[in-house]
Amino acid sequence: MTMGHVLGVDVGGSGIKGALVDLAIGDFVSDRVRIPTPKKSTPGNCAEVIGRIVEEFADRVGSGPVGVTVPAPVVHGTIPLIANLDKSWTGLAATAFLRERLGRPIVLINDADAAGLAEVYFGAAKDVPGVVIVLTLGTGIGSAIINNGVLLPNAELGHVELDGFDAESRASSGVKEKEDLSYEAWAKRLDRYLGHIQMLFSPDLFVIGGGISKNHKQFLPLLHLRTPIVPAQLRNRAGIVGAAWAAANLPAA
Repeated sequence: MTMGHVLGVDVGGSGIKGALVDLAIGDFVSDRVRIPTPKKSTPGNCAEVIGRIVEEFADRVGSGPVGVTVPAPVVHGTIPLIANLDKSWTGLAATAFLRERLGRPIVLINDADAAGLAEVYFGAAKDVPGVVIVLTLGTGIGSAIINNGVLLPNAELGHVELDGFDAESRASSGVKEKEDLSYEAWAKRLDRYLGHIQMLFSPDLFVIGGGISKNHKQFLPLLHLRTPIVPAQLRNRAGIVGAAWAAANLPAA
């Protein structure tokens, strides 16, 4: 493995993507490989696809660790619940499973946590001291809490109850589309949600990611927060970059 070049793999409900990342700059040094997620997205079927991606880069990663994101909490290598992959992932000691199937060290990390680490180390929150909260607005709300570069894993801030609702059921960008809300109407909901998170955690910075972040000029100026808030920079590269960072910096099983 070239020093500083690490493979990151991002497992999603529709696609499994991987690329070689240069951790000196936090960006790809290869083309991104994307393979559709198997229709029956069991651990075995997904591991086979991850293995194909690893093979693409075998001559460049050697026996080094690979970082892999999943759309689920990862608690000491085990997945307690799953939403966007086959239910057979539930309760799986997934780090050990993938290590055995792929024959190499694996660092498994929640996808929102990976994106958050990428933004803190290479993106919109680089060199920002204190507590950074990264929120990805999509179908739901993904979240990562990072204090002075140290991740608090598996934060599910999209599921905070607010005004009698699961917060993401009111404030995600998916709900904006579903209910055909104007940016002004949606920003009022987002403002209420972010104000609540601000009260709970007193962060030093909010970073807003997800596809809608490219339209940040249409809604960030409508918010009324004391906490600075900025759009994410790495966008759809964040998961892979964060997975690679985790492989190099978090303990591999």
